[in-house]
Amino acid sequence: MTEREPIYLDHAATTPMRPEVLEAMLPYFSDTFGNPSSIHAFGRAAKMALTAARDRMADALGCSPSELVFTSGGTESDNMAVIGGALAAAKSSDRRRVVASAVEHHAVLHACEELERQGFEVVYAPVDSTGRVDEAAIEALIDDRTALVSVMYANNEVGTLQPIERIGSLAKQHGALFHVDAVQALGSVRIHLAELPVDLMSFSAHKINGPKGIGALYVNRRVKLKPHTFGGSQERNRRAGTENVPGAVGFAKAVELAVQELDTKNNELQQLREAMLGVFKQLLPSGAFVVNGHPDKTNRLPHILNVSFPGTNTESLLMNLDLEGIAASSGSACSAGALEPSHVLAAMGLPDELLRSAIRFSFGRMNCLKSVTFSAEKVATIVKRLT
Repeated sequence: MTEREPIYLDHAATTPMRPEVLEAMLPYFSDTFGNPSSIHAFGRAAKMALTAARDRMADALGCSPSELVFTSGGTESDNMAVIGGALAAAKSSDRRRVVASAVEHHAVLHACEELERQGFEVVYAPVDSTGRVDEAAIEALIDDRTALVSVMYANNEVGTLQPIERIGSLAKQHGALFHVDAVQALGSVRIHLAELPVDLMSFSAHKINGPKGIGALYVNRRVKLKPHTFGGSQERNRRAGTENVPGAVGFAKAVELAVQELDTKNNELQQLREAMLGVFKQLLPSGAFVVNGHPDKTNRLPHILNVSFPGTNTESLLMNLDLEGIAASSGSACSAGALEPSHVLAAMGLPDELLRSAIRFSFGRMNCLKSVTFSAEKVATIVKRLT
């Protein structure tokens, strides 16, 4: 390892595409280029590839192929579920309440804001200091007026897992739809949709070493959605537009590999997380860093480590790390070039000095123990210099 080699520690934002995924996709950019809606041989070949990709994904995720809708990514999947599900429920039952957690991704939060503009009541369930939803609080919010409940499987900033089975059961008791954003959980948590009390679940390929621009939404066969794109009858009239065949093929390959390697990968990434923390404990004084998220590894993702460094600020830390060739993230929104305090950490009740000094390190396939240890040493050096 030399200081000039860039180190990527931002896998929660996106991941590099695996060679096996690219290899699977290549024929569908050139040789098999037909429109899957066309009835001629070129179209039929593309349709076969799309069907096979859907079948393989459904098998890996434990659902029926007809329950998977291909989208352009996690954001569209979230919007389609939250807005489409709530509007359909309101039309059939006049339910006008939506319940979400306070730590959802902005793809869900902004979709909820759009529903408010359309006359829905949206209420947000609080979380505890680890980022986990308060079960008693959300139970009190879900009632017979509730059209939809949306709670993410795993938080993208701190990695905390949510009790989705319990929350799903509560939603079912009141006849509400239950949507789960599993964009960050896919590939790290075993998912068998037929065994979960979930009506809608969102996925994205580029978080699991697949291509950008392709996602999926699981729609239980009993659930009706109000479409938000109009045109053709693709995806069983749920999402108009010519399907991204190369993307679907790549997504299916990435899902298969992620599911096959899940346990091994999780063990490896957990070791990297522990190694970084070990260096911090060795090189930094007590109180110089605070780990944000759930302390129990069974209640968090193995590849996300969110740490605050009191006495510093996030922007300075990230800039100094970038100068060292180390890519990390604040895990929060960036607006007009200025970092905003994380709504997730704020919802967890963190004090201002921790809110404004938090860094998210997220590990993946391209990291090794040597690179992570090197990065941790650089972080410690920078923190000492800035405090």
